[in-house]
Amino acid sequence: MSLGDCVYLVTGAAGGIGAGIAAAIVEAGGSVALADLDLDATGTTAHRIDPTGQCTLAVRCDVSSDDSVAEAVTATVARFERLDGVVNNAGVIEMNEARHATSAAWARELDINVTGVFRMCRAALEHLTASDQAAIVNVASNCGKVGFPNMAGYNASKAAVINLTRSLATEWAPLGINVNAVCPGAVDTPMLAGVADWLADHQGGDPEDILAGMALPQIGRKIAPIEVGRIVAFLLSPDATIIRGQALNIDAGETPY
Repeated sequence: MSLGDCVYLVTGAAGGIGAGIAAAIVEAGGSVALADLDLDATGTTAHRIDPTGQCTLAVRCDVSSDDSVAEAVTATVARFERLDGVVNNAGVIEMNEARHATSAAWARELDINVTGVFRMCRAALEHLTASDQAAIVNVASNCGKVGFPNMAGYNASKAAVINLTRSLATEWAPLGINVNAVCPGAVDTPMLAGVADWLADHQGGDPEDILAGMALPQIGRKIAPIEVGRIVAFLLSPDATIIRGQALNIDAGETPY
């Protein structure tokens, strides 16, 4: 599999899954704009992935802002002169019992996790139609298929991402754009550690023990971000042309459908 001379934009790329995706794209021969709210951290990640700076660009992007998203796309095309795909990875989680969730917290999750995906897809569309191997990969979650407790807003937002993926896959296929989603399980990231901290604070226990207990039974460990990244890189490639509108589980067999 090779991404050749193609260019991709990844949101939420300062760390975690987004950084793993950006690294996998470069590993496969592509160039990548790493977009995130934290420009300093994004720049550090970009340099770690490609110390030469030839294949990476760090840009600030707030996916809750139409203007910021448009500026990130413009900056990517200005630097690399093309855009072949986007990976919508930026997201937030608001841990709480549903009965205690505020409308503001609910709205924030949906705006960033769902509308942020739509904003980026819409902003990139004009450039993607000029590519002969355009692709979009949206990072959903197995939470979008299984309603885990204490994260109703996150679950709902990721279910919406899965449906948005299927909708755009159908609508944009005639434009030559392949759209898929991935549904990771327990990935070794700061977000997962934050979930463990919340559970420890609200339900008792040691956060390290809780985090260790999140290891996936079939592999005996959590998933590494680069492992998610390599699956995403495959879905961006021409090798994945016949995989369309899918929500692919990347959770070591945790979710059976």
